Amino acid sequence: MPPQPTMSIALVEDDELLRAEVSDHLSSHGFLVNAVNSARALDDLITHRPVDIFVIDLNLPGEDGLSLSNRLRQTLPEAGIVIMTARVTLNDRIAGYGVGGADVYLTKPVVPDELVMILRSLGRRVKPAQDDRALSLSLRQRTLQGPGLSSVLRLTMREKILLVALVQAHDNTLDSATLCDVCTGQTADDIISKHALEELVARLRKKIRSAQSDDAEPAIKSVWGVGYQLCLPINLVP
Repeated sequence: MPPQPTMSIALVEDDELLRAEVSDHLSSHGFLVNAVNSARALDDLITHRPVDIFVIDLNLPGEDGLSLSNRLRQTLPEAGIVIMTARVTLNDRIAGYGVGGADVYLTKPVVPDELVMILRSLGRRVKPAQDDRALSLSLRQRTLQGPGLSSVLRLTMREKILLVALVQAHDNTLDSATLCDVCTGQTADDIISKHALEELVARLRKKIRSAQSDDAEPAIKSVWGVGYQLCLPINLVP
């Protein structure tokens, strides 16, 4: 059996002291931890780092943890989500699992070693052993390389974001509306339309095709009535 891959954890906690304590404890047990204090900071993080499991506090500045958890479940359905909060009522738990889509709902104070065991158990589902035949997408360098490509491909920011979204989606498939939302920037001028998405996909297909063998399958295919599906195995690396 192949060894269990290292888990990448995103900790979203606005309490600075608790954030540091949990991050240090998880890091000491071999997890790769990126800790942020808000949903906005997390949005920036996940465009640069692969994340396997999210650990989310509900009381956050700006967008609250329940809304964030729900949004992550919609856009990254294969990710693990652990809610870690001081809210202890039954209604809060029901909302965490139902609305937030959490895999696990933990109430503070959390036993540190229990959190470690939960993350390891959840990790066996969300991150199976990587496929050695897969391409590697470097989030920092914005490059795609590996078996099946004759050269290293440099991606634009939107091309990278599109691939990251498809890699982490259920069946590597997302509808066009979700992809438009994911690829849209922070200003009104950066909004991407369905037509612009089609052009983005076409350019990315052409770029990948230029480095593939003549008999290779298209990297991304259209799914009628839905959107697009990624047809290549890709591992995300920092």
